[in-house]
Amino acid sequence: MERREVLKLLAGAASLPFLSPEAFSLFQAMHAQPGKNPALQALNPHQNATVIALSDRIIPSTKTPGAKAAKVNQFIDVIVADWYDEEEKESFLAGLAEVDARSQKLFGKDFVQLAPAQQDKLLTVMDGELADLYHPPAGYRKDRVNLLENNFFFRMKALTLTGYYTSQVGFEQELHESIIPPRHAGCAPVGEGAPGE
Repeated sequence: MERREVLKLLAGAASLPFLSPEAFSLFQAMHAQPGKNPALQALNPHQNATVIALSDRIIPSTKTPGAKAAKVNQFIDVIVADWYDEEEKESFLAGLAEVDARSQKLFGKDFVQLAPAQQDKLLTVMDGELADLYHPPAGYRKDRVNLLENNFFFRMKALTLTGYYTSQVGFEQELHESIIPPRHAGCAPVGEGAPGE
C-alpha cells in the first residue's frame, strides 16, 4: 500500500468500518512493530506522555479499555516515524508543543500535569475550533480539506481512532469482532440427494 493511501485512510477515520483487508493488515502490522523494538522512534518521552494523555482523553477507559490500554501511543509513534514525511512529522510535533503552550496559558502547567477535567476543558476548546472548520463562514473559500488535514487536533483524533479500532483491544473488546476467526467455517458436507450427485 502506498504512503499517500495510508495517510488518506488515517485522515478518514470515519471510514474505519470499510477498511480493506489489506489496510487492516497493514495497521495490524504497525501495532505489532513496537513489540519488536519498544524504543520510541519519533517521539521523545515527554511527547509520548502527551500523546498518551491526549489519546486517553479522546477514548477513555469505560467498561472497555481505553486508548492507553490499546497502546495507541505506540501506533502513533510508528506512523509519525515511518509514514510521515519530514514536514508532516515537524507539523505533528509542533502541534504537540502547541497543546502544551495552550495548557500553560490556561492553567500554568503542561497538558500531562493537568487534572482530567482541565484536560477535557482544553480538548473541548480544540474540538470547537475543529467544528468551525467543518462549517466555515459564508464566503470563506479556502480548501476545507486542507484546513482539516493541517489541523493538529483533527490528525490526533484520526490517529487515535484508527489506532484504537485496529488494535486487538479496540477490535475485539469494543467492537466484539475477531481478528482471527474462532473456528473455520469453510466447506460443509453435502447431504444425500444434494444437487450434482
